[in-house]
Amino acid sequence: MRFFTNLSSLSQRRVLQLRNLLFVLALLPLARLAAFGFLGRLGANPIEFIMRNTGDWALYFLCITLAVTPLRKLTRWNWLVRLRRMLGLYAFFYVALHFTIFFWLDHFFDVQEMWADIVKRPFITVGVLAFALLIPLAITSTNGMVRRLGGKRWQWLHRLTYVIVPLGVLHFWWVKAGKNLLAQPILFSAIVALLLLARVLSEKNRERLAQLWSRRGAGNTETTGTVLMKEGK
Repeated sequence: MRFFTNLSSLSQRRVLQLRNLLFVLALLPLARLAAFGFLGRLGANPIEFIMRNTGDWALYFLCITLAVTPLRKLTRWNWLVRLRRMLGLYAFFYVALHFTIFFWLDHFFDVQEMWADIVKRPFITVGVLAFALLIPLAITSTNGMVRRLGGKRWQWLHRLTYVIVPLGVLHFWWVKAGKNLLAQPILFSAIVALLLLARVLSEKNRERLAQLWSRRGAGNTETTGTVLMKEGK
C-alpha cells in the first residue's frame, strides 16, 4: 500500500525523470530494428518483418495511450497525464514509420499503385484512414495549439482517439486473419473494448454527479427562497 501511496505523490522531478526514461525506452524497438538490419537478421522477407514490427508497436502505443486515463482514475496517479501526450506522439511516430515503409519499400513511391492497393484491400484502407485521423492529433499536440483551439475544442478533436484505436485493431485483425492468427487480435480487441467501456462508464458517472449537484443546488436555492419569504424579506 505504501508503494502505491508513494507513486500517487511523485514530485515533478521524479515525473520528469520517468518521462525521460520512457522517451528512451520507446526508441528501443526502432534501435532493435536498426540492429537487426545491420546484423542481417530481418529474415527472408525484411520488408514484411519491418512492416509487422512497426505496426505492432504503433498499436501497442495506441493502446497504452488509451489506457492512461482509466489507469489514472483507478490508481489516482494524476501525474500519468503528463506522459500521455508523449505516448500518443510515439504512437503517431510508429504509425508514420509503418506507412512510410508501405509507401517507400512496398510501392517505391508510386502513388498510383499505392492508391490502387488502398482501394482494393480493405485492411489497408482502414489502416490509412487511422493514420490520416492521427495527423491532426499530432499537429495539435503542442501547448500552443491547445491555447489556439481552446480547451473544449481541443478535447473534442482528440476524442478521435476513440475511433482511431478501434480502426487500428480492425486493421491488425484483418492482417492476422489472412494468416489464421487470431489470438493476438482477439486479445487486443478485448483490451480496447474494456478501455472504451471504462471510458463510457466514467462519462456516465460524471453526468450523474453533475445532475446530483445541480439538483442539490436547486434544492438549496428553493430552501433559501422559502426561508426568506417566511421572514418577509
